[in-house]
Amino acid sequence: MNKGIRGSLGQTPISEMRDNGAKSFYKMARVLDCFTRSRKHLSISDIMSLTGLPRTTIHRIVASLREIEMIDQDNRRGDYRLGLKMFYYGSAVIANLDLNRHAHPHVLQLHQITGELVHLHMFDGSQMVCIEREEMGAERNTTLTTIEAAPIHTTSVGKAFLAFQEEDLINRIIDEEGLEKRTENTLSTIAELKADLTCILSRGYARDDEENEIGIRCVGAPIHDSRGRVFASISVSGPAERLPESRQDALAPAVIETANRITEALRA
Repeated sequence: MNKGIRGSLGQTPISEMRDNGAKSFYKMARVLDCFTRSRKHLSISDIMSLTGLPRTTIHRIVASLREIEMIDQDNRRGDYRLGLKMFYYGSAVIANLDLNRHAHPHVLQLHQITGELVHLHMFDGSQMVCIEREEMGAERNTTLTTIEAAPIHTTSVGKAFLAFQEEDLINRIIDEEGLEKRTENTLSTIAELKADLTCILSRGYARDDEENEIGIRCVGAPIHDSRGRVFASISVSGPAERLPESRQDALAPAVIETANRITEALRA
């Protein structure tokens, strides 16, 4: 009689082994989720407090994660931080998305159409990170590409991403990163930011009205992955005097169309 496919020597049923493996994986994920930009180093007690897991369980998980180099221990401080293997996996994810290759011709075309600076950003778990920037060189007719980070609540790329996320993720980012007031125009309260996100969700694009840097305005639109989730965004930015609200609204259809074309290229 077959009851859970238990062997003649009393081995654990396959279904039970599968369940135990899944539970162990979720516990590991809970430990890794404790590490953020603001929580770079954590002790065993810190991880216990954040996860609610017993000390013996935390010790076992941390030992396993150290063995596969996903967590490192600071020999001087005695606490833990994410290991370089996590960077390797993150780099592999970005490479597999192949966003640069699919997006580059569309980014370049948007720059040529508008004559303004164009940024392509991806969400890295806490912030928007620029993976391509197109502008005309000051002395040569060439494009420049740089990598830079942008606060998620102060820029059009950040807000274009944030507006299409679940409430839990929005709240987590606000809690972890805060709402730093970069300029007098920065939306630095939760009520202000969420009201703006509602408007962005309705019209399909975001504005940065000198919220990250005085003298600079931007228009951004979301990019979706193959499952329909917003994971990146693209923007056009320029001097405030050249991008009043009327021109931002005029540029928005081109920014949205570019974002949609990149989305379609990623799905192809």
